[in-house]
Parts: sequence; C-alpha cells; structure tokens
Amino acid sequence: MAVKEFQAESKRLLDMMVNSIYSQKEIFLRELISNASDAIDKMYYKSLTDDSISFDRDNFYIKITADQNNRLLKIEDTGIGMSEEELESNLGTIAKSGSLAFKKETEIKDGHDIIGQFGVGFYSAFMVADTVTVLTKSADSKEAFKWNSNGADGYTIEPADKKHTGTEVIIKLRENTEDENFDEFLDEHRIKTIIKKYSDFIRYPIKMDITVPKPKESTENEFEEIVEEQTVNSMVPIWRKNKSELKTEDYEAFYAEKHYGFDKPLKHLHLSVDGAVRYQAILFIPEQTPFDYYTKEFEKGLELYSNSVLIMEKSPDLLPDYFSFVKGMVDSEDLSLNISREMLQHDRQLQLIAKNIKNKIKNLLLSMVKDDRENYETFYRSFGRQLKFGVQMDFGAHKDDLKDLLLFYSSKEKKLVTLSEYISRMSENQNYIYYATGDSYDRIEKLPQTEMVLDKGYEILYLNEDIDEFAIKTLREYEGKEFKSVASGDLGFEEEEEKKSEKEEENNKELFEKMKDILGTRVKDVRASTRLKTHPVCLTAEGEVSIEMEKVLQSMPDNQNIQAEKVLEINTDHEIYNSLTNALASDEEKLKLYTNLLFNQACLIEGLPVEDPVAFTNDMCKVMV
Repeated sequence: MAVKEFQAESKRLLDMMVNSIYSQKEIFLRELISNASDAIDKMYYKSLTDDSISFDRDNFYIKITADQNNRLLKIEDTGIGMSEEELESNLGTIAKSGSLAFKKETEIKDGHDIIGQFGVGFYSAFMVADTVTVLTKSADSKEAFKWNSNGADGYTIEPADKKHTGTEVIIKLRENTEDENFDEFLDEHRIKTIIKKYSDFIRYPIKMDITVPKPKESTENEFEEIVEEQTVNSMVPIWRKNKSELKTEDYEAFYAEKHYGFDKPLKHLHLSVDGAVRYQAILFIPEQTPFDYYTKEFEKGLELYSNSVLIMEKSPDLLPDYFSFVKGMVDSEDLSLNISREMLQHDRQLQLIAKNIKNKIKNLLLSMVKDDRENYETFYRSFGRQLKFGVQMDFGAHKDDLKDLLLFYSSKEKKLVTLSEYISRMSENQNYIYYATGDSYDRIEKLPQTEMVLDKGYEILYLNEDIDEFAIKTLREYEGKEFKSVASGDLGFEEEEEKKSEKEEENNKELFEKMKDILGTRVKDVRASTRLKTHPVCLTAEGEVSIEMEKVLQSMPDNQNIQAEKVLEINTDHEIYNSLTNALASDEEKLKLYTNLLFNQACLIEGLPVEDPVAFTNDMCKVMV
C-alpha cells in the first residue's frame, strides 16, 4: 500500500503541533473529544434536512477505552463519520477544516455551534502517539475506511470493516522516557480527571469502563472489583440552565466544585447575553482574600469556555486589574481562537465581552453598596485596597468607574461611608472634602491638625492605609468638591482666619525666622498656626507630596528620598509660645533647645523618625534639670 505524503506546509505544521503549539500534552484528549462532539453535531444537523436519518440523543455518545497491555487509547464516537474523500481532505491536509466547511454548507443556526474551526486539533494526538489510526464510516456511505499515520512521514488510506456509522481514533502511545510519562494517558483516574477538567460540559455523554468495588454476594465485608460503563461528564453546565431553576446553594456548590475558593461567595452574577456577541457567564464576588492575592504570584482571570469546552483556565483579558478578585467563567461560541485554542486573539468579540463584564461587576458592587451594605463592607475589608489601586492605575483612567465604590471612615458617623454620603452631609459654607491620614483611626483622631476642622463642625475622612492618599490625590475632586488634607498649608477657611494668620506672622516675624534658621533644611517654613487649639505645635506640608506620602515613599525598596515640604506651625495661644518669645529675648541657646524639641515632638506625632535620638534625649534632660 502506497504511503501518501503530507504537503510540505503540512509537514512543518505537524512538527510545530508536536513540539511547540500546545503547552500541555494532555490537551490532545480535549481536542479529540471536541472533534467527536463536532461529528455528532454534524449528524444532528444532517437529520434536520434528511428524513432518512433519525436523531435520538440516547444513541449518540463518545466512548473512551484504554488498553494498557497494548498501550492503546481509543476515542470513539457515533457521529457522522467520514468518506474516503473526506479522510483525504480533512486529515491529509493539516489546517483543512471539515467542520467549518460543513457549517457553511448547512447554514443552520440553532444554538449548536461547531468548535473545530481549524482542523488541526486532531494532530495534537501526535504529541503522545507513535501511530494514529482512524477507523471511520460515513452516514452517506456503506463503505468504511482506515487512515493510518506515524507522523510527518505520511499516511495511508485503505478500505476497512466497520459496522456502524461513526469514527474511532486509536492512538498507539509512545514509550516512556526519562522526561515523559505517557503511561498516565492509560490510567483510568487520570483520563477521568482530564475529561472533567476540559470536557465536562460536552453536550453528549462521554462514557468509560470504570473499575468499581462492589460487595460480594452473601458476604458483608468482602469486596470485588468489577468493570461497569459510566458517563463521566456532567453534560449540562450550570450556566446553560434557566436561572429560575437554580438556588443560591447551586451556585455555592459550583463555586466549591470549581475550587474558586474555600470561602462562600458573597454574591454571584449569572449572565446570558445574546447581542453583538453571545456569551454566558457566572461571576462570583468572594468573601475572603486569597493568601497570595497581593503578591506577584497571584494570577487573575476567568475560566474561558468555547461552546462548553474549557479553553483557558485563567483568561486575564476578561477582567480589568482592579476587578481581579472576581472568580468565575465565561462561555462563548463567538470567540476567535488561535490554532491551539489555548490563547485568544485580541479581537472585537473579546473586547466586547470584557467591557460588558466590567460594567456588570461594577453595577453589582454599586447595588451592594446601596442595598447590601453589610456584605459590601465584608468584601471591602478584603478587596478595598485593590479598588484604590485601580483608581491610581493608568494615571487615573479608571477613577470614574471606581469612585462610588470607595469607603472611608468618618469622624462624624464613626463608620465607613461613601464619598456620596459625605457630600450629602456637607454644610453650605463647606468648600472642601477634608481628610486626615495616619496609621490607625485612633491615632488620626488625636492629630493636632484635626482640631480646628472638627471645631467648625466639618466631617473628616480618616485614611489609614498607605494607598489611601495616593488614591485621593488621583481623584482630586468628587462632585465638584476638592479634597483637602487637614495637614495642608491652606485649609480654605474664612477670611478672618487668614487675617489673623497674617497678623500673627507680622508680630512674630523675627521669632519664626530665627526658628527656621535653627531647623535649616528640615523645614520649609515656621509660621503661626490657624488650626491648633490645645496642641502647641504641628507639622503641615506644602506641595503635592504630603507627610504621609513621604513615609510611604521612604519605605519602598527603590527609596529615592522624596520628602514633603514641611512647615512647623506654632500655636500662639499656647503657653509654650510665651517660653519661645522669652527665649528669643534673653537666651538664644534655650530658643535653639526649644525649637529642636518642638520639631521632634511634631515628628513623633506624625509618626516620622527622629533624626538624632541621642540629641533628642539629651535635649529632654536639659529641660528637666
């Protein structure tokens, strides 16, 4: 029998198929099962236009058989089969798509689509096979044929005996090597695992002979192993079921079954979209943060199915980074897949799905903010940090999507509030949204800079995470109201406060200039405070970098020594002010002592390090003696 050669291009493609296109060898079983499913689909299509063919779903299935002794793995289907010409056309020329041609010929649209759009998945078998044999009989022919190949050297086609319509793909597995264990593809449990992973939701039964223990007759404790045929796939995925048939418990069971997390999801979305692009999805909002979520090792992404066949375990392009906490899956018949179906082309369909999913997630979270606050706050404790990162990403390009999802602790409400809720409580004469930063709510509440703002009855947002102020700076304003730190140089108070400040500056010009000289580059200025009531001193900042931002930037590995422009503010109504003026008049060394002590005191209040702890303790001792 003459061996027919593959075309030159097909030889090169076959070599690529075996060595580089697929990242995991187990993929071959997914591809062959998908092809078998396609063949049954074709029989279904044909039955719709050919009265001589009946389609009873109970008679159509896929059977997987492993022969360990002879190292054979068989994938059998009861689909449409192939004629000699079709064998030549579909298997003799790599990248020839019989499925796509069939679909164009039939032009039937009924929700069943055909996965095999490239005709190359079959050749993935050569990643694990020494030889591949295809035994097939077409529904349009009484003759059966056998196709056989050991790879790039070519193939043979000859008549064969086969009673029923359909196709058998028989793989003679390679021998094991030091690096590869091909025996795994003959192992019953391993085969079931691969099927459940990739092909669990193929719409036709995938059958296997399974070894199961059964009690021996007339005995209580003795068991024997018997082999019985079982269907190993679920067939009907939860996302294809009617929402009205499903309960919360069903979604939670799916969440656990897919190992999306050890927690229970706080919320779920079940989407079925039939528009410019068709897809179905089930999305979950987790309760707990994965242990590696805020590390480089964490991989975001949704499971991606094409016509119920798993294509990617994590498709990152379906989620924006700021929603990377979302778990779930997407199934679409409209995606353009690359040759191995393992990677997506960045096409319009994918972009449309991703955009729609982003909006659905945003709307779900907004509804939780409004109608399910307790669960939203549980979510926010786990993933609020990621939303704040999202505000900063891409130079604030996503801030409008996220600003209404942010929560901050309120000095007035003593709980987490939205920016919208803050705005709704603002008095008519309040021009800014005030915030204060620190390591904890308790420490922030005791900051000297909050005194005047609170005294005027204004609400302050307490920001206790290192990312908070960076997010606020990116937002800049909310509903026309700018954000203002209580530690900023200008609090935006009434004119009389400014006049008081100017008067104090004039009266104490000599004192403050002297103190500034003493502190040198540690401060940009020393001035009278309009914000202090009971505290003697505080630090404020001018410019874009706040004191809290300086602390964060200084703690980073690539510390570039970025510093805030600090201003030391003195409370001229405090008793310490009299001590300063007396020292200015009579004792320059004492003024220097007091100035350094007040500056270090202000640093400690802000959580800044004291530059010279020894000098600081010596100064304390001088005051005490």
